[in-house]
This record gives sequence, structure tokens and C-alpha cells, in this order.
Amino acid sequence: MSDSVNVVEQPAQDGAQVGEQEPPQVTVQVVEQVVQELRDVVQVVESADAEAATLKPKELLRPVSVQGMMEHALQHRERVGVQDFVLLEDFRSEAAFIDNLKKRFNENIIYTYIGNVLISVNPYKNLPIYTEEKTKLYYKKAFFEAPPHVFAIADNAYRSLVYEHREQCILISGESGSGKTEASKKVLEYIAARTNHLRNVETVKDKLLQSNPLLEAFGNAKTHRNDNSSRFGKYMDIQFNYEGAPEGGHILNYLLEKSRVVSQMSGERNFHIFYQLLAGADQELLKRLNLQSRPEAYKYTTDAASPANQRSHDAAQFHIVQEAMKVIEIGATEQNEMFEIVASVLHLGNAKFVQNDKGFAEILSHDANTGNVAELLKVNAVKLREALTSRTISARGDVVNTPLDIEQAQYARDALAKAMYDKHFSWLVSRLNASMAPKEKDAFSSVIGILDIYGFEIFPKNCFEQFCINFCNEKLQQLFIQLTLKQEQEEYLREGIEWEPVEYFNNIVICDLIEARHTGIIAILDDECLRPGDANDLSFLEKLTQKLDGHKHYKSHRRSDIKTQKIMGRDEFCLVHYAGEVTYNVNTFLEKNNDLLFRDIQSVMAASGNTIVASCFKDLNLTSKKRPETAITQFKNSLNELIKILSSKEPSYIRCIKPNDNKAPMQFDEKLVSHQVKYLGLMENLRVRRAGFAYRRTYEAFLERYKCLSRDTWPNFRGPARDGVQKLVEVLAYEREEYRMGNTKIFIRFPKTLFETEDAYQIKKNDIATIIQSRWRGYWQRKQYLKMKQAAIVIQKWVRRFLAQRLRERRKKAAEVIRAFIKGFITRNGPETPENRRFLGIAKVHWLKRLSTRLPTKVLDLSWPPCPATCQEASLELHRLHRAHLARKYRLALTPKDKKQFELKVLAEKMFKGKKNSYPSSIPERFQEDRLTSEHQVLRNTFMASPSWPTGEQLIYSCEAVKYDRRGYKPRERALLASDKALYVLDASNRKTYKLKHRLPLDKLRVVVTNESDTLVLIKIPQELKKDKGDLIISVSHLIEALTIVTDYSKKPELIEIVDTRTIAHNLVNGKQGGTIEVTTGQQPTIHRAKSGNLLVVATP
Repeated sequence: MSDSVNVVEQPAQDGAQVGEQEPPQVTVQVVEQVVQELRDVVQVVESADAEAATLKPKELLRPVSVQGMMEHALQHRERVGVQDFVLLEDFRSEAAFIDNLKKRFNENIIYTYIGNVLISVNPYKNLPIYTEEKTKLYYKKAFFEAPPHVFAIADNAYRSLVYEHREQCILISGESGSGKTEASKKVLEYIAARTNHLRNVETVKDKLLQSNPLLEAFGNAKTHRNDNSSRFGKYMDIQFNYEGAPEGGHILNYLLEKSRVVSQMSGERNFHIFYQLLAGADQELLKRLNLQSRPEAYKYTTDAASPANQRSHDAAQFHIVQEAMKVIEIGATEQNEMFEIVASVLHLGNAKFVQNDKGFAEILSHDANTGNVAELLKVNAVKLREALTSRTISARGDVVNTPLDIEQAQYARDALAKAMYDKHFSWLVSRLNASMAPKEKDAFSSVIGILDIYGFEIFPKNCFEQFCINFCNEKLQQLFIQLTLKQEQEEYLREGIEWEPVEYFNNIVICDLIEARHTGIIAILDDECLRPGDANDLSFLEKLTQKLDGHKHYKSHRRSDIKTQKIMGRDEFCLVHYAGEVTYNVNTFLEKNNDLLFRDIQSVMAASGNTIVASCFKDLNLTSKKRPETAITQFKNSLNELIKILSSKEPSYIRCIKPNDNKAPMQFDEKLVSHQVKYLGLMENLRVRRAGFAYRRTYEAFLERYKCLSRDTWPNFRGPARDGVQKLVEVLAYEREEYRMGNTKIFIRFPKTLFETEDAYQIKKNDIATIIQSRWRGYWQRKQYLKMKQAAIVIQKWVRRFLAQRLRERRKKAAEVIRAFIKGFITRNGPETPENRRFLGIAKVHWLKRLSTRLPTKVLDLSWPPCPATCQEASLELHRLHRAHLARKYRLALTPKDKKQFELKVLAEKMFKGKKNSYPSSIPERFQEDRLTSEHQVLRNTFMASPSWPTGEQLIYSCEAVKYDRRGYKPRERALLASDKALYVLDASNRKTYKLKHRLPLDKLRVVVTNESDTLVLIKIPQELKKDKGDLIISVSHLIEALTIVTDYSKKPELIEIVDTRTIAHNLVNGKQGGTIEVTTGQQPTIHRAKSGNLLVVATP
């Protein structure tokens, strides 16, 4: 494994202090692909020697845990909170949740986890957390090994895609102004940096990154809540090849807010590109487009003042947009046509209508604005003016040209501006897709999707656009519920895993209220748009009230209470969304839903000399009388398709939070944040995470990936997958609280457990690659051998002639050898000569063969076959080696229990042999750790369950003993318990319970025994441990056994003193001598008080 990583979470202004060593480079990054491509070779691998294909015993241990961010950062939690809300003590408290966010925000730490969900708080300022150094910190790191970051989400999704071949999607959600667009850009930047080492990715990477400035210029605008608010929804698929290198991308756009082209709320701006063009274009381009550099000169850009610093920023962004167009391979001709369309929209907004004598609208012939539009779009100026002031209607085969009044003409002008800009934006997205499309189709490619879509919006006046946006957020919230809450609970129930129910609001009732067939708001709106008669916004509101007034999530003015009626207009209705109540004004609902553009105008645009405009309008069926789908229906269908796409991928979540409405740094509005925490469902998600497991996989998938970690499951496990996973769990030594076994899946509670398993797997892959390489080399060598064999046959033909010639010489030499052998046999018993040397060598060989069949097989068998005189020295050496072999074989066959007995016996020999006369009698008997009778065992267990036995101490030896008083030497029955920490002397006279008399720490005791065969032990107790009496005098029946076992655990044999003396003094309190122990020998061993008043110990000789 790589060296451990120590990461300390600190405030962003101080920087993250990171101490790490670069992890070792993986030498088998494509092992999985090799295994897939060499399925035939796997058969060879499966037959490999088991020892070569399995873990060594040392490798079966779980890998050392990396000291990661989660554990190490807890020391700073009082100041910066916890980095994962799962670590909150009061995880059910919303106040604690928000307080943790606030602590981190105040320290410029904007990222926090809920399990694998990232919470991002917009800092409204630049932080030094996206540097190249910080980016590299997240390369190939497990999720919790580095501080929370958007890079961690991106890296986790990328690794799951590349190594586990599961397609990913990253869902970025939150209010407008919460930082969703920036988060999506950081994901793209990280993926670009992460794949920088792979070949042939520079062009694709640059295109992916440069698509952002283009889309932001044409699709983003300044609002009250956000200076760079996305006014469209974007879903981007990034396609990767089998190596993990990006090879293309594809973008889907949703519901561009085209009404912003013709009108904006006070203080807001139109799309960025209008201001960027006016501020950044050179004088030559402005002259060619007939534009002035002042935004206030145009009706569509007069709502927001542009300060000087904003104009300089717009100019800089325009140059960035031009550079991005070059990277996307948009040529100069297409660029000119795009800028001509933008300029045409500005000129169109300034077109003036006057009322003629008949009350109809007309455009003066000298009006420069429509002339500029016609010139830029290369259309007939007269036809353009006619299309803007009249319309052609077909009725029963008759074609009637109807003039428009001023209001209708203005509607036609604005409709053309919106349609032209909207279709141009769609064309731009298609152009980006064409540029980013992979050059070749790859069957093994996979994608990561990034969803950056408008957040929930509640304005003082909410219209059709807000209704669509909030409907989209309801659908995404429903998907979130399905994927992270509802499916989580249902899966646990399905798998039979114990689950703590989590209550949450299922917003499907709101989705049904909006999109249900025939009865939903969308269906009612479409019916009102398509029905004949005088349909208007108020009639639509009336139908809503009739059909939905009983719904608990719908409120109308007519049936609301008096308090609500005072704040709700008669042209408004209210929906109770999951994020709260939103009041919508129905004005323009039908107009925006119909989204009609007169066919006369469409015909003029289809004939445009501007190829972009012509391509956008030529696909429209101008002769069809079928009414096109309404705007809301188109949006609903595309949204449902998006939901299907997201549902087919493994999701990652980034929840963005806006800390205040002022777009100001270091301001944290707890009430505003609380509202967002509620509608993002973060508390429910946290409760699920704390109740559940972070990782789950089917037994088959888990076993297939990690089967190489156990010799019982590699290369193929013959049996149910569940049993195989159970063996893996046992080998990896999972604790009970770390995992659960479901009906079809294994559930792992802690990500760290999974990381350790994955680390062991990554290490083992190198061994597997070595096995595959060895088998492949064997296969290749066999092919070479067959070629060599054929060549050898040819060579053999020519060699036979040479061999025949040599045969005669060999026979001659053979006769000489036989003659020498006979002579050597005759002189075999004499001294070694050149003649008998070969015979003696043969005799040695024969002796060795006989010896090989008559070797002793038992370690205690000291016999040895005889040998020739010339082999005496070799025989002695072979005898010694064979004895050593038998001894080693005997040792290896020992069970762990027997081995422990031998170790104890060896320790006892080292301690007592030649020092204690009773040592020889202890040799035949096996040492036992428990010498208590069954009755005393019950008392011992009761004592160990009581508070007198400290928690965590381990019992290592227990026996019965006799303790002698220090005065009078009266014997008393006692029990001795030795733990890993202390020696317990227990009063055993009461047969109902043990009474603790002494608890003496092992490391502070000194034990004195005699060299005789007695059983007396004098325990010398330091003065600091003496409370009232003094040294302990105890008789232990199995003295050598007890001292050996305790010494084996403490590793301190120097604490035992064996004295060779006839008298031993023992002390009382404060070092005062208490008496003398006399040691003598006799026929009957005993310990009693002598007539002299001393303690007499009689030992057998």
C-alpha cells in the first residue's frame, strides 16, 4: 500500500496543510481490459498453482487504514465544524446542521459532505482552492482521503466510470445564484486536468472547456440574484474511450428564457452577448453591423445601466468568446453571420410603428432599423416590412391578407426577435455538438453527464417562465427522492436489512397536479390554447379554479381566506411546491404557451441569405395546417426524456446553497439557508445516511471484483455467490458493525471499509497481471518450441551420419572402460587408484540409494544404516542433516496450541532448569491456563462480570491457592486471577461469591521462590502499593506453570527471583520485617507454622 496520507482541514485563507507522498504509479491500469480480451488465457490461469494465484498469509491481513481527512479534521470541529454531516452528534437538528454550515462558511470552507453528496455554499468571492496543486491533491484518492471538494465528486465519478465501467451523471441543483454554473465549470476543468496525461485529448479537452464561454455569452444574463445566471437548462454528456480519455461531448439545452430578449425586469440585463458585442467589437465590425457602442441606444438593452468597469468586463469577455469560437472551429464566415443575427435583434427592437389613416400599423419607408435588419439578414426589406405589419390567413381555400394594428405589429416584431434568437441559440448548441462529436464510433465508450439547470425561482411576480422552471425542479426533486430516499428505503426492505424509517415529503402529488393527463395544469393550459372561441388568460384561470380548487396544493383567489385574498390578485393562483408557496400571474400564459410566429415572417426568414437563419427556418413546414405542440408540452416531453437519461446512470449530487440575497461575501442569512436546506431535502438525506450504509453491491458483482483477495474464492468460487462473499468478509476481517449481508447484496456501512478493500484489490491486481504474463509467455514459448522441433528434425538427418561415424570410436572406448572397471573391481578394497576410483564412485551411489530407502522416519529414532569406509564423513553429515530435517518437520506439524505448549515449556526450562528442584516434575504435564474447579469457575465468571473487574482487561491465568497470614501464618483459601494488567487475590472461603482482597499491577511486583521442590511464592509488594499490611505469602500447587504463563505474557522474567537459602524474610508495612520463612527438606511436603514461630516450608528432596 502507499504511504499514509495526513491531511489537516484548515480555513481556506490559511490554505490546506497537506502532508503526503506521491502514491506509486499503477503498472497495470488496463488489467481488467487484458482479462476481458484474454478470456481463453484465463483457462490457463485457472489451472495455475494455487499458491501462485492466492494471497500469502501475510497479505490476508486488512490493509493499514489511511489516516484520512475525516478522522484527522475532528480536532478542529469546534471552530470549523465537521466536514461530513454524518459526523454531527445531533444529526436530526436543523439548527445544528445550519450552524455547522455557518462555521465552515465563516472560515472560507465552502464544501461539506452528506455521505457522498456535496454541499456547496457560494462564497461570492474568489478562493485559492482551485489551483493546480489543489487539483492534484484529489488524483486517485479515495472519497474521504482529502477535504470535501467539487474535485472529489468529479474524481469519484471519473474513477467509477473508468475502473468499474458504470456511466455517471452529476446533478447540480440549487437556487439561482447558488453557484451551479461555476460548479459545472469546475467539474469540466478537473476532468480536463485529470486526463491531461493521456494522449490525443488536447483538442477535445479544449473544446469541452471553451463551450462554456460561448454558452454563457448567449444563454446567461444578469439578474437580481445572480450576475451570471443561466437562463436555460443544460445537460452535457462527456464521452470517454476505454482508456478514460475524453473523446467528445454532446449538449442538450432546455427552455431558453427567450422572453428576456424583448423585456427584462428593472435592474436586470438582457443576454450577455448583446453587451459584449457592443463593448468589445472594434469600430470596423460595429460599422459593418450598423451598431453604436451604447447599449442604451437600443430598446432591448435599456433596462440596466452599464458602469465603466462592467463595460470593460464585457469587452474582455467578448474577446474570450471570439477565441472560444476559434477553438470550436467556428469559421470567420459563421462568426460574422452569428454577430449579424445578434445585431439584427437589436435593430429589430428599435423598429417603430405608426398608425395610418385606417388605424393599422405601418413602418415608414425611411425607417433605418428594418432596413438594417434586412441588410444584415439578406432578406427583401419590403417583404420584411409587410410581414411585420400584416399577416396572410387561409380560410376555406381563400387567402386573405389582414393588416395588423400597432399592438399586433409590436407582438409580431417581438415574436420574430424571440424566435430568431431562440433558434439561433439552438443552432449554436447543435454546432457545438457537431464540433465535439467523436471522430469514430467506439462500442466501448462511456459517458459522464453534467446537469446544470435553473434553480427554483420565487419572484415578486412569477410568470410562465417561473412556472416551467419550478415544474422542472419538482421533477428533479422527484428523481432525487426516487434515487436517494425512496429507493434507499425500498432496497433495504427488499434486502432484509434493518432500517430506521425516515419520513420525507414525496412531491409526486405536485408533479401529478402539474402534468397529469387531462386533469393537470399543463393539460388544462393546452386545452385552453387549442379550443376555438375567445380563450384568454382569465378563462384559463377560471378553468383551473373549477377543476383544481379542492387540491391541497392549489390555491385560488376566489376560495382563499380573507388574509390570502388581500395579497393575491384576481389574475393569480398559488401552488404549494415542495420548496414553499409560489403565486403565479396568469397574464401572457396563453401567449407564451402558444409561442406563435406568423407564417409570413417565417417565409421571409426562410429565404434569408444568412445561412444560419435560413437553416433555422427552412425546416419549418410552412404549408402544414397542423398546429405545432405548445411550448409547455415540448418542455414537458424534453424534461421527461432528461429524467429517463438521468435514471439510467449512477448519480452524484452537488447541492448548491446561496448564503444571502445581496451577492455579498461573508454574509450568512440563516433564514434563507434554512429554506434552501428544506427544499433541497438535505435533512432527509442526512437521516438516511446515518441510518443506512454507504456502499452496496450484488454478491455476484462484489465477488467478481474482489474474489482474488481470498484463496477460497480465486480463480472461481464453486458455490453460491453469498457464500463466496462471506469468505471474503472473513478474510478481510470485517467487524460486525461494518457490514450486513442482505438477500442479494452486501451492504458496507463505512466508506473507509470499502477503501481498504479496494486498496487490497489494487495491490493484488499486480500479482494477477504477473500470472497472466507468465501464462502468455508459456504459450508463446510453446509455439517457439514447435518451430524449433521442426528445425531439429532436419538437423537430425544430417547429424545421424556423424553419429554413426562416432559410434565405432565409442565402442572402442567402451571396451577400455570395461577393462578398467574389472581391474578396479579386483582392487576395490585397496587404496584408491585411477583404476578403482570409478568403482568406488559407483559404490557410493549405490550406498546413497540404499540409504534413501532406509532413512529413519521418527524424530526419536537414532539408528542409522552402515556405510562404506570411504563414506564415513559424508554419513555423519547426512545423519546430522536428516535429524535436523525430522526436527523441522515435527515442528511444522505442531498445532498452534501444541506450539504454544512448547514455547511455554522452553520458557520454563530457561527460567527454572537447574534452578528449581521441582522443574523436572513439571515437564510431563501440560500447562493449563485455568486450574479452577467448575464451582470456582462460576464464581470467577461472576466476579469478572462485576465492576471490580475493569473493562478491557483480559484474563490470562486462574488457579486456587493458599494464602498464609503475615502474623501467625494461618492458612486461608484463596483464588488467584492474573490479567494482562494485574494480579487479583480473591477470598474463596465464601462459596457464594469472590471477595477482592488485593489487586496488584504486574509491572510493579517482584516474586521470590526457593530452589527447592516446594510450592511457596513470596510476592514482594512495593511500598507505594501497600495500603495496610505487606508482602504476600502464597502457596500455588502448579507454581512453575503459573509463573511461566504470566512471564510469557509480561515478557519480564527478571521479576522472578529464585533464592538458594534456608531462610527468607518477608516485610510488613513501611518495610518493617514481618517474619522469617524457614526452608527445609523432608519426606512429606508441607507448609505450617513451626515451634519457633516462623513459617516452615518442608520440600521433598
